Amino acid sequence: MREVVTGARRIVVKVGSSSLTTATGGIDEQRVDALVDVLGSLATGGREVVLVSSGAIAAGLAPLQLRRRPRDLATQQAAASVGQGLLIARYTAGFARHGLTVGQVLLTVDDVTRRAHYRNAYRTLRKLLDLGALPIVNENDTVATEEIRFGDNDRLAALVAALADADLLVLLSDVDALYTGNPADPTSRRIPLVRDDTDLEGIAIGSAGRSGVGTGGMVTKVEAARIATGFGIPVVLTAAPLAGPALSGEEVGTLFEAADHRPAARLFWLAHATAPRGRLHLDEGAVAAIVARRKSLLPAGITAVDGSFAAGDPVDLIDAGSGTPVARGLVNYDAVELPALLGRSTPELAAALGPGYEREVVHRDDLVLL
Repeated sequence: MREVVTGARRIVVKVGSSSLTTATGGIDEQRVDALVDVLGSLATGGREVVLVSSGAIAAGLAPLQLRRRPRDLATQQAAASVGQGLLIARYTAGFARHGLTVGQVLLTVDDVTRRAHYRNAYRTLRKLLDLGALPIVNENDTVATEEIRFGDNDRLAALVAALADADLLVLLSDVDALYTGNPADPTSRRIPLVRDDTDLEGIAIGSAGRSGVGTGGMVTKVEAARIATGFGIPVVLTAAPLAGPALSGEEVGTLFEAADHRPAARLFWLAHATAPRGRLHLDEGAVAAIVARRKSLLPAGITAVDGSFAAGDPVDLIDAGSGTPVARGLVNYDAVELPALLGRSTPELAAALGPGYEREVVHRDDLVLL
């Protein structure tokens, strides 16, 4: 038995569209009820459960007479508007059989990246659990634009697990575990345990689901597992029909072990929950100072600036030689200010422009390595 599972008091469970709906759209009532019975038993048994549920867009396809998942955002939002109501109604009726009340929580990226929104989302989840309700979380597909979307609910689930300070994250899909190759290939074998990234070397991870109604794939699930385990939360990945055995601690699916040390929450959110508003290109010396010596970023080490951002926004710090991001930080200057400061020392800037310019572009306390 997996003690990290049986000992978990607060559990976030994510289920994908393909596990809740038919390939042609519409809710598969038997699948939903099977999942509800598993989670309902957990919740009535004294565990706290948060459900992150995909399926709103897929559930809206059949009622709108759409044959397949739409590609354009407006039609996706229309399908989500219809499907979200149907989905939550089914959950409400299902959990009521267990004497449980559900609460709908619809989130956008802003709700977990902007500090005030994040605190409000935390308070809402915390109060729902305190009142004995079961929160059901989904991305607010009806209003999210391409620029402010999570893109998939696997990442959302990992961030919600951190937001809720969960003891365990369970990712349910149409694949029963992580495999060394395509699960349909008889030479592929199940990977029961992932301790760290070295256990994933040489593994071919598929990027597309096979049902046609979801947006994720094994790539997004492994990335979600990396995010959650990096925050100290173990992850179980398995198929929705195996939710019962998995949550009972049986060794089904794949267990991703949690990191030994939990990072500061502020830096965790900076790394995983923010979208960069711009890019600062650094010379070799600045990269070494930030990566090897964990120093602040000064104007002298910046060679170019991209993007439109204001002071306090997140920006990526780019190694100008390789073109790859090495860190993300909260910038202390607006984008329009920075070009005139590049390559100059802080004493020089203070002498020329005043003492207000004798400061770091990104302070080391507001910086996280990627």
